[in-house]
Amino acid sequence: MATSFTTPEEDRVINDAFREVLDGYLASNHRKKVEIIERAFNFAKEAHKGIRRRSGEPYILHPIAVAKIASQEIGLGSTSICAALLHDVVEDTDYTVEDIEQNFGKKIAQIVAGLTKISGGIFGDKASAQAENFRKLLLTMSEDIRVVLIKMADRLHNMRTLGSMAPNKQYKIAGETLYIYAPLAHRLGLFAIKTELENLSFKYEHPDAFRRISEQIAASEASRADVFEDFSAPIRRRLDQMGLKYSAKARVKSVYSIWNKMQTKHIPFEEVYDLYAARIIFECDDPAQEKSLCWQIYSAITDIYRLHPDRTRDWISIPKANGYQALHLTVMGPDGNWIEVQIRSRRMDEIAEKGFAAHWKYKVGEGDEESELNVWLHTIKDILNDPEPNALDFLDTLKLNLFASEIVVFTPKGELLTLPKDSTVLDVAFNLHTQIGSHCIAGKVNHRLVPLSQKLNSGDQVEVLTSQSQQPKPEWVEFLATAKGKTRLRQVLRKLHQPAITAGRLTFEKFLLDNGIKDDNIAITKVMGLFKAANREELYYLLGNEEIILNDYVVKILKKESSKTKRLLLKLIGMGGKEEPKEEEAPKPAEINRKETYILRYDEDGNTNFRFSDCCCPLPGDDVLGFIEDNGEVTVHTLDCPRAAMLKASFGPRILSTRWEVNGGRFMAHIRIEGIDRHGILHELISLISTHLSLDIRALDIRTEKEVFHCDLSLLVSDADGLNDLCAKVRRIQGVQSAARIR
Repeated sequence: MATSFTTPEEDRVINDAFREVLDGYLASNHRKKVEIIERAFNFAKEAHKGIRRRSGEPYILHPIAVAKIASQEIGLGSTSICAALLHDVVEDTDYTVEDIEQNFGKKIAQIVAGLTKISGGIFGDKASAQAENFRKLLLTMSEDIRVVLIKMADRLHNMRTLGSMAPNKQYKIAGETLYIYAPLAHRLGLFAIKTELENLSFKYEHPDAFRRISEQIAASEASRADVFEDFSAPIRRRLDQMGLKYSAKARVKSVYSIWNKMQTKHIPFEEVYDLYAARIIFECDDPAQEKSLCWQIYSAITDIYRLHPDRTRDWISIPKANGYQALHLTVMGPDGNWIEVQIRSRRMDEIAEKGFAAHWKYKVGEGDEESELNVWLHTIKDILNDPEPNALDFLDTLKLNLFASEIVVFTPKGELLTLPKDSTVLDVAFNLHTQIGSHCIAGKVNHRLVPLSQKLNSGDQVEVLTSQSQQPKPEWVEFLATAKGKTRLRQVLRKLHQPAITAGRLTFEKFLLDNGIKDDNIAITKVMGLFKAANREELYYLLGNEEIILNDYVVKILKKESSKTKRLLLKLIGMGGKEEPKEEEAPKPAEINRKETYILRYDEDGNTNFRFSDCCCPLPGDDVLGFIEDNGEVTVHTLDCPRAAMLKASFGPRILSTRWEVNGGRFMAHIRIEGIDRHGILHELISLISTHLSLDIRALDIRTEKEVFHCDLSLLVSDADGLNDLCAKVRRIQGVQSAARIR
């Protein structure tokens, strides 16, 4: 941010932008509290006076834009608009939360305090402050949902203006958005915001793929419109005969969703058949009639087109946990492709696009839709109350809830539980109560006896069987899919292990004292590494349980001094300061400029300034980022690597923007080939690779079953373009159906 005062032209732009916020608010059905909004605007404008964003525009335009999104795209009222206008005042200026409270009242001050970013964090210097920020945000969210909704608006505007940031910052913010904020928006029912956040993140992480898919969508628009017109014409005629007031339109998949499908299915754009879905939105003034009308429209459509029997989804009788309601069916279109049809009322559509959280308690009072959100908010609070979460474990645990595909099960009394896919009997037990989970021995699913590890399906009736003699076991964590279950199990195990942990801590402290070793973080970190303990508690537990012992070798490791220290001692006692053997002194890593693009160099002799990650096996030419390890080494990950997504969200400042500069070298790659078996196809395949393309095959595994073959091939290639070229050539062999790179 830079400082300079605004010009008359900029003042006009600022006032026009604020007028748009006010006009939108006045057009809504909120109570008209204009005076406090104008006061908040003037307060924020004065506070941010002379401050500019990195793009060069006056800073006040950012809070105005956030207020506009909160009001007009999410549907919030005057309290939220004021909080949005003031959300950066406490962090970026000399004003305090007390100043906000004095001028605008306690509620707005509380929301602003919740939105104010936190510096540092409880996870230590090397972990990301973002994890701690997010933890605090969600704790506040469980008290006032508006905090997270305004945070969503803030993140959305930051993503819309990300072009002015440095490349490494773009990677960090886009990765963080895709890893945390997009799934959170989905969980809260903010579908439109979730889609835009995903698309914008994808645009900055994979600009070429984003541009290519966008162009392909635009190029196929005319033919898609013709197909939809043919498909929808008979449906429109039938709905008109029924006297319904409705709109029918085609909803195209987002660019990110299309790319995701292409990656997971290993298919080109042309084979993404569910590129769009038909959506029918009908008007209905009486909510009691909505369900009946949905099924009448369903009946009309299935009279015209053939129904896919396994792809009907009734989200009306049992809404999703984020409040989503609609009736989905899939029918065979006139062109022979399956087309999904979504049937919903105008009210359901509003909730699906903007999120029912926008109406929660502040507009319509608390109803059934909100009760599910309340349950989720309590679950989040339950997770966050775990006193010692590791930063990365915390984010992964949280994502169990955010990303989960859901199932619905019933207790014997008919109580409905919404759980993530792959939940087990043990998940249900811990969901009901910590004590029930701790003493669970088995379950009855649909009156059939099953083990506590039994995975559940939607519609199952689940009874939990317990025994007071049962004790929870550490291996139970493998049977749990819910974040709540894992957190509660950890808390119970911690209580059970406490005597051993206390004994182990005393043993460790006595060991250090007896051997004259300083009790500090360095000592315990070395011992944890030696015994591969994940944290202090695990080390103390192993010691207290006598599973490990501290001996002379541990003393030697802890007393081992660096060569630098030894040389200093030699000089002090007059032994000439002779050089110690080189192997003890690790070369100091070069200082890396994190703001500039890092050049990835590799020559024919294998000299390099980076290391390939094992998790995603990148190749020169791939879209990659660099990550600075603790030892200063740069590890390269592909941008779509799940591990990289977690690193971007948790260790953002250590992410590097990169560019390849590779001269020579061969790198291991793997492709999977599938097709129809025929005589001579293997010879043709091997001949193409080894003779015509001069590639070095390292492993070949081919299996045939009922005239179909599957081939996994490992070979050395020079770069990603070479591998893509190989796949294209292999696909041209008669009988080959697909050839795609696998990681």
